[in-house]
Amino acid sequence: MDLQSPPTEAPQQPERTERRGLLIVNTGDGKGKSTAAFGLALRAHGRGKAVKVYQFMKVPSARFGEHRAFEALGLPVEGLGDGFSWKSKDLEHSAELARQGWARAAALINAGEHFLVVLDEITYPLIYGWLPLDEVVQTLSQRPRDVHVVLTGRDCPPEIVAIADTVTEMRKVKHAYEAGIPAQRGIED
Repeated sequence: MDLQSPPTEAPQQPERTERRGLLIVNTGDGKGKSTAAFGLALRAHGRGKAVKVYQFMKVPSARFGEHRAFEALGLPVEGLGDGFSWKSKDLEHSAELARQGWARAAALINAGEHFLVVLDEITYPLIYGWLPLDEVVQTLSQRPRDVHVVLTGRDCPPEIVAIADTVTEMRKVKHAYEAGIPAQRGIED
């Protein structure tokens, strides 16, 4: 009887095709979607790769923990929104900011000069109908070959899931907020 412990990683598979940029989706109702995307951004930045992080729901002046860390590391992050939609006093303005932000993000993706582009919380403007889904799908499908793109947010549209290379669904089992514990500085912000 073999008492060896099982491997912690899948055995290396032979590469079947050339390397290329991946389309990665972090979705679901659990915590960690943005955090996972930021981890990839840090990994790529640490390898000297060109990285850009766009945050569709954060204001340009946001100073959350990730902004402070990215700034210290020289990793560019840009807030494109006006905060959380449920707090917005002018949803059409919020929608316009999302459209302008998407135009900038799409141009950067299409330029092909960045190794990794993070589209944090982009699913929300897609769900709200603020961004044209067909255009987003087309841009992601036809992006330059070596550009990796990570999308985050709940309820990712199935059209994007269908074209993605890697999709991870974060599933909430329980959350401290449900027990009356408020958001914690350094954990949620």
